[in-house]
Amino acid sequence: MMMKSNVITHSSKYLIILLVIVSGAIEATSLTFQCEPQSRCYGFNMTCPDECPTPHSAGPTGKVCTYNCDIRFCWQPWCTSAKPNCDSPGSACQDPRFIGADGIVFYFHGKSNEHFSLVSDSSLQINGRFIGHRPAGRRREFTWIQALGVLFKSHKFTLEATKAATWNSEVDHLKFSYNGENIIVPEGALSRWYSPEKDVKVERIAEKNTVIVSLKGSVEIMVNVVPVTKEDDRIHKYSLPANDCFAHLEVQFKFFSLSPMVDGVLGRTYRPDFDNPAKPGVAMPVLGGDDKYRTTSLVSADCSTCLFGSKSNHYQETPSATEYAALNCAASPGHGIVCKR
Repeated sequence: MMMKSNVITHSSKYLIILLVIVSGAIEATSLTFQCEPQSRCYGFNMTCPDECPTPHSAGPTGKVCTYNCDIRFCWQPWCTSAKPNCDSPGSACQDPRFIGADGIVFYFHGKSNEHFSLVSDSSLQINGRFIGHRPAGRRREFTWIQALGVLFKSHKFTLEATKAATWNSEVDHLKFSYNGENIIVPEGALSRWYSPEKDVKVERIAEKNTVIVSLKGSVEIMVNVVPVTKEDDRIHKYSLPANDCFAHLEVQFKFFSLSPMVDGVLGRTYRPDFDNPAKPGVAMPVLGGDDKYRTTSLVSADCSTCLFGSKSNHYQETPSATEYAALNCAASPGHGIVCKR
């Protein structure tokens, strides 16, 4: 009887191991799908690479399958980090350093405690709230993006980095609201929050401080909260006060349906006719336009160049303006991409 029991036990172990292997193989199966009818690449079969089998996050250090159904040439998906890539198009990081759809780096300093239109289109508005510090004897402030406000349809979504005297990575520094009401996104990698209509999703990519915000058919925003470090302070001579580490956002946008009239500090670079005035070879090309892009609040679309809510024709055939949204100069080899700074 003892021998029979041992045989059953060993068999059970082998069965469990086999199930784990099979389960892992199923989870690793790369997703294959077709682009939607309204997209430029309608009918094109997309297959995610084995290294990142799905567009969904696989944990804090995992890669995700990135694709774009609205580009001129229908490339196969590729792998990217689930966190913002501050050296790729569509990003806004540091103080603040933008990379436009054309791959050119530029700076927009704005002003502390004011709000500016980052992207403005007839059906989408994204504003940024700037925080800043002006050391004694300096002519201008150093600024960072502290919060985002997103307007779409009749809804308003915000996320912000909460103020901290000193940085503690074990504390979550993200705060969210939807239509004026605070919302809770439980801490923990892969935890999610959905709007009642399921057209907004917030997904944590790490236990704390990193999320992806998705607006169905419109935009995907990768967000990471970071402090101004003591090393940053030393190198750039920010002369930060001891009671504020200036927690701020690193963000990267991926757009799906911008119109050719899109505007905003970053949005204007997605226009097909945009001619970037940033001078090549300049270490820190600064683009102005504070007055054109200033809004009265984080969730207002009242700047002189704001388009949100206008009845202009929306983008039906996405031309080259949106093509740049998913390009990654470092992670998209073999696609014939030429990037410039």
